[in-house]
Amino acid sequence: MHVTDADGTPLRVALRELRARSGMPTAFPADVLAEAEAVARRPRLPTRDATDLPLFTIDPPASKDLDQAVFLARRAAGGFRVHYAIADVTAFVLPGSLLDAEAHRRVMTYYYPDVRVPLHPDVLGEGAASLLPDHTRPALLWELDLDTDGRVVRTDVRRALVRSRAKLSYASVQRALDSGAAEEPLSLLQEIGIRREELEHTRGGISLSLPEQRVVRRGDHYALVYRSPLPADRWNAQISLMTGMAAAELMLRSGTGVLRTLPPASGTAVTRLRRVARALGVTWPESMAYSVVVRALDPAHPQHAAFLQACAGLLRGAGYVAFDRDRPTALPVPTDPAALTHAALAAPYTHCTAPLRRLVDRYTGELCLAAAAGTEPPEWVRVALEALPGEMAEGARRSAQVERESVDLVEAALLRDRIGQVFDAYVVDVQEDRPTAGRVHLYEPAVVGHVEGDGDGPPLPLGQRMRVRVIEADPGRDKVWFAPA
Repeated sequence: MHVTDADGTPLRVALRELRARSGMPTAFPADVLAEAEAVARRPRLPTRDATDLPLFTIDPPASKDLDQAVFLARRAAGGFRVHYAIADVTAFVLPGSLLDAEAHRRVMTYYYPDVRVPLHPDVLGEGAASLLPDHTRPALLWELDLDTDGRVVRTDVRRALVRSRAKLSYASVQRALDSGAAEEPLSLLQEIGIRREELEHTRGGISLSLPEQRVVRRGDHYALVYRSPLPADRWNAQISLMTGMAAAELMLRSGTGVLRTLPPASGTAVTRLRRVARALGVTWPESMAYSVVVRALDPAHPQHAAFLQACAGLLRGAGYVAFDRDRPTALPVPTDPAALTHAALAAPYTHCTAPLRRLVDRYTGELCLAAAAGTEPPEWVRVALEALPGEMAEGARRSAQVERESVDLVEAALLRDRIGQVFDAYVVDVQEDRPTAGRVHLYEPAVVGHVEGDGDGPPLPLGQRMRVRVIEADPGRDKVWFAPA
């Protein structure tokens, strides 16, 4: 099932209206574009040359805004060395410049089905600042030494010139690893990734391997699909998470930083999750942490998938905390371990690996450079710290709204001409106060919608298969609603 992309269709009109309602900036002002063109030709380049490192990137095939490049090696003394290059946006975006002001207005890159609204003009984000293969680029080059268990034993980060050798995709990496054809720098991604996952489990951290509902553009059509992360996705993510945790430790030691935090799940939420587990037949002993339960589940099993969806409810409430030892009144250094920790990782963590797409990463990168060198952070970074958590919170809110409303629009467009038709689905959520109402996932197409039965009817079968009938679907006006068939 597809949705046409022709101009003037209800979907295209609704997407334009969505951007207008949210006040989303699309085109860059002319003076910002002119400044971007100028700095793209004359970036501030570091003196250190690390272009001999055979770095590579792993991204979706169509991506051009490449934030990270990696090279992995074994250490002679045992363990591993991870070189992780992060695009150096500060080499192009000067504090107080027009580009800087525009980045603060946008906060992050937003993705609609039909357009991408970037944080920086494409001449930078997909050009001069991107770690594209066979181009020399300024970067923040992290060097992380790991022991044989994958623990970080030494951290360093400096500015350097780098040159990526190859742009790989997750699918091609997975094929190479599965076939045994991957050479050692790539095969170490699996080896290190597995060790980092084991350390995460030991800490009590949790990573949910949930199928993602995605809008995919195919020529002049859109389709909705479910995509389950490949193991290569997880292992690559572990390198980024490891760098974010190392960055958090650097900033905590220096006394100035911005952390990405997530509070522990409330007792009420855990109690509700235990009721869901019982309803789905998921074994969960009282003495067992939910992170242990999750690792034993198979997301391809409908009951397990429904439970994993419920687990995602515990990973809400993420935010940012800024601190500065020289401004303890305005930005106190947190002393409560819970205020420092990202509960899903069971460790302090920060965002620092995606500066082409996220504003805060440019600032955490500068703080880590100063901390690693034992110098004071730049004043322009310190001045911005107080406002950054609020800016990022607003950006995250807009991003989540864009993602959800865009999917809602495509779902409604897919089903607008199929009112009354019946589909196979399984129930992933049931409202506690109204057991005849909840949410279902259709098997095909990849639609998630609200289902509501007669108030006097039987409760929805959580985690079970059921047939549902489309009763509402109008792009830009109504979300998709179902009734039991």
